[in-house]
Amino acid sequence: MDKVIRIGTRESQLALWQANLVKDLLTAQGFSTVLVPIKSDGDIDLVTPLYEIGVQGIFTKSLDLALLNDRIDIAVHSYKDVPTQLPKGLINAAILERGPVKDLLVYKHDTQFLEDSTYVANIATSSIRRKAQWLRRYPQHQLHNLRGNVNTRLQKLASENWDAAIFAAAGLERIGVRPPESMILDWMLPAPAQGAIVVACREDDTFCREALTPLNHADTALCTGIEREFLRYLLGGCTTPISAYAYIQEGELYFEGNLCNLDGTLSLTVSHQLPVAKTAGLGTSAAKEILAQGGDAIIEEIKHVQR
Repeated sequence: MDKVIRIGTRESQLALWQANLVKDLLTAQGFSTVLVPIKSDGDIDLVTPLYEIGVQGIFTKSLDLALLNDRIDIAVHSYKDVPTQLPKGLINAAILERGPVKDLLVYKHDTQFLEDSTYVANIATSSIRRKAQWLRRYPQHQLHNLRGNVNTRLQKLASENWDAAIFAAAGLERIGVRPPESMILDWMLPAPAQGAIVVACREDDTFCREALTPLNHADTALCTGIEREFLRYLLGGCTTPISAYAYIQEGELYFEGNLCNLDGTLSLTVSHQLPVAKTAGLGTSAAKEILAQGGDAIIEEIKHVQR
């Protein structure tokens, strides 16, 4: 009898879209699959700001436990939600080809408020990274916490007296809910691995590891690996405004990494262009450059504020 691969997923529309994408890819290879929806702590508590929850792995922990307890065989995650240190016994078996990477501003009426330096706009996001970058550009604006899945956040924006909210473009575009009243924030550097989907499984599950191998996209795996190496070396998570983006063009890898303090008044950036064959250790060396520029002081300041 054929083994049925049990695919663990969160229950949001976006998570189910991502899990169904993996399901379709495995089905096309001839595997039998079934979806197993599982609630995460991040889906249950929609009030507490992410950085107050002890956020590392908040959206992945429940699926990790289900994997370790053999309730599911594989788990599908937004890669940017996955901690850089995986639980013992689990591996990231496939990173799918990356989707849209950038952040997106969804606005209520128009974007004229962005040109008016005297107007105090109300902008919503739960991301400490987006808040820091936004305040660096628009220090007069008021930032508000916005939690929940994509649809919940869009509804909240509609009901609150806010001017706009910031989303990952991939989340809205994948499930077809990007409003016409939106614009890509080209100037905002994304979270490490934003726009990428990862599939995890048990390290000793050779059947699933082999099934997932053809789903792995080498360029995406390389780029997101460098971004996450940068994040890991800086000891960052959702509690630190760390951004990183790597992409490949004509055999060259382009990388940009950034660390901000919480209000965006201090910002350190590093950028590199290297042949793909010479990118080993780039995430670590870039992080060391950030620390040498004064990044260690920024990280200590953030830790002190959040104690």
